[in-house]
Amino acid sequence: MAATELRGVVGPGPAAIAAPGGGGAGPPLVGGGGGRGDAGPGSGAASGTVVAAAAGGSGPGAGGVAATGPTPTPPAGGSGGSGAGGSGSAREGWLFKWTNYIKGYQRRWFVLSNGLLSYYRSKAEMRHTCRGTINLATANITVEDSCNFIISNGGAQTYHLKASSEVERQRWVTALELAKAKAVKMLAESDESGDEESVSQTDKTELQNTLRTLSSKVEDLSTCNDLIAKHGTALQRSLSELESLKLPAESNEKIKQVNERATLFRITSNAMINACRDFLMLAQTHSKKWQKSLQYERDQRIRLEETLEQLAKQHNHLERAFRGATVLPANTPGSAGSGKDQCCSGKGDMSDEDDENEFFDAPEIITMPENLGHKRTGSNISGASSDISLDEQYKHQLEETKKEKRTRIPYKPNYSLNLWSIMKNCIGKELSKIPMPVNFNEPLSMLQRLTEDLEYHELLDRAAKCENSLEQLCYVAAFTVSSYSTTVFRTSKPFNPLLGETFELDRLEENGYRSLCEQVSHHPPAAAHHAESKNGWTLRQEIKITSKFRGKYLSIMPLGTIHCIFHATGHHYTWKKVTTTVHNIIVGKLWIDQSGEIEIVNHKTGEKCNLKFVPYSYFSRDVARKVTGEVTDPSGKVHFALLGTWDEKMECFKVQPIIGDNGGDARQRGHEAEESRVMLWKRNPLPKNAENMYYFSELALTLNAWESGTAPTDSRLRPDQRLMENGRWDEANAEKQRLEEKQRLSRKKREAEAMKATEDGTPYDPYKALWFERKMDPVTKELTHIYRGEYWECKEKQDWISCPDIF
Repeated sequence: MAATELRGVVGPGPAAIAAPGGGGAGPPLVGGGGGRGDAGPGSGAASGTVVAAAAGGSGPGAGGVAATGPTPTPPAGGSGGSGAGGSGSAREGWLFKWTNYIKGYQRRWFVLSNGLLSYYRSKAEMRHTCRGTINLATANITVEDSCNFIISNGGAQTYHLKASSEVERQRWVTALELAKAKAVKMLAESDESGDEESVSQTDKTELQNTLRTLSSKVEDLSTCNDLIAKHGTALQRSLSELESLKLPAESNEKIKQVNERATLFRITSNAMINACRDFLMLAQTHSKKWQKSLQYERDQRIRLEETLEQLAKQHNHLERAFRGATVLPANTPGSAGSGKDQCCSGKGDMSDEDDENEFFDAPEIITMPENLGHKRTGSNISGASSDISLDEQYKHQLEETKKEKRTRIPYKPNYSLNLWSIMKNCIGKELSKIPMPVNFNEPLSMLQRLTEDLEYHELLDRAAKCENSLEQLCYVAAFTVSSYSTTVFRTSKPFNPLLGETFELDRLEENGYRSLCEQVSHHPPAAAHHAESKNGWTLRQEIKITSKFRGKYLSIMPLGTIHCIFHATGHHYTWKKVTTTVHNIIVGKLWIDQSGEIEIVNHKTGEKCNLKFVPYSYFSRDVARKVTGEVTDPSGKVHFALLGTWDEKMECFKVQPIIGDNGGDARQRGHEAEESRVMLWKRNPLPKNAENMYYFSELALTLNAWESGTAPTDSRLRPDQRLMENGRWDEANAEKQRLEEKQRLSRKKREAEAMKATEDGTPYDPYKALWFERKMDPVTKELTHIYRGEYWECKEKQDWISCPDIF
């Protein structure tokens, strides 16, 4: 898979943002999140604005490190934060921000506005350079002590801040909490269309139209100016002539009054004319300045784009040169010609004569060494390795699926893609609202990726048999971690489901469970999932996916709560997913890391399990993708410790208190309990040639296999996805556009009906999911979609009359 392919929409499992560094070593507890300009390297990409994103630090930071010792004394000068400034911000003022252990806390100017907290080295710097920005909609605000508090968005950015006093700290925390609540509300209510033309082109056209209109109005104003002066002079002259005529005294009085009024009119008109002349000169002068400034910014952006494009191209040349020199593929029955032919056969392989902007994706195959999780090596794998056509492959597989589950899909074709031409206008935008070609995708929908949560369903089967609730919680935790196991390789983007699209997986006979997913919202994208097992458990969730492309990395933020209920005991567990970050989108090797914490709660007993996904750090000697956890009872006492990695395995051991050196109890350390560890979960090996099949697991290979009797809205019947799986990407892109246009027309029709109902005063029912009902969850008190039933009964009767026509 290519380093240039946009891949990284989170798979079925929970995920967490983890930039390789967070701005140098931070104070105790959490990694720092320094931005550009603070001491120490940092990722500090400014979330929310293109300017701030470009200002993010470029070096890998050390992430967070635990430390002891005295806190550095803040520099002199005070940290008094001011109240709301005059710039329209919610609050702005001075705070002390932790940079590193050498410089400690440094005085920075912070501005809170529109749900974003930005900081600068000084107030004057606000005009040209933002040092970092954090989006409060996805951030956590934690108070440490009387003056210190922390703002973190899950790993990529963490600000350790100190106010001048407890009162000042409380003012900031209150303002931040209010801003966060407002930002979350705005995010939930956002329903913007993502199928519009690019922002840059729209802004350019709008600016040109505005300038033309303004110029026309100024010309009209100038014409009126001349006419008023001309007619005023003529009126004054006529009145003067009337005064010279010999008329009765009464008439002279009247003429005199009219003349006085005309004089007042002339004075007022002259004042207006002078003001208009001043406005005209001012508008013309500043218009030239604005146009010059705007042109300068455009030129700067173009130069930046050209620089990044050239850098990406040079990097691609080096990669291909390295592969050609060190990793030449062996001859295969399906390959033609000599080794030279194999290296240069495909258009998108070694040649870039056709298009200097081309980026190549097919030759790369991801491997993950144990010591460096984000590095990958490449090999030249082509779809030509099969000696039968894609059509024949697929027909053969359809015949096989009638007998048994399929074990392969058509190999990924060797297609090239001009990535930068698509991605350069997407910085800071919500990717779910941007039409993307299927070249970025894998032949599965998000509903199918969500169903992959059940790959290790046997963990829940074993949990259902546990008599001890604490042991049961260990297996639930292992099941939670197992959902991440495919994301280390699966860097392609799943298809965004259409509104009303469904996916069923009936494994009742083979594995004792069956699952149903439905896309219940389009903007923001939301999918509801319900799975039930005859082995005694039910799993349900509603996941909303939000994603942002920040230039250097892509963040995917799943929102929603996952519920697991065990029938025999009534134990009800809930947890949330965290965020995934894909790094090196434009330049360099793609790699995915996940960090953050998950709290699994047993609502019946009050027992909890806290899982911590340790972020990757260039300077850490610890194992990559490490996960640790503790299972505690309601009083907080630790009974089990969990240890492992999210891509390989999870183990647990019972915590035995031992007598410490000071006579008190101490927990048993992990390395002292290796003999007593119990293996909870281990990842299944990938199928043979998985690198040619999008790194699909054995379960993933079967998900898009055709089955009879499914609902007409099932993802298996989606034509663009099927064409893409068969290697017909051009046809798939055309079909994808047709489906999106059809969905767009349906949305406009619903909006028109709603508007008409509002005007008529008649009730209008908004869109409702077919198999799920939106209602208050009795445990979490959240509004969520819960399965209403009847799907499997309708399938048995083949009664699909209520299903919408979406394909």
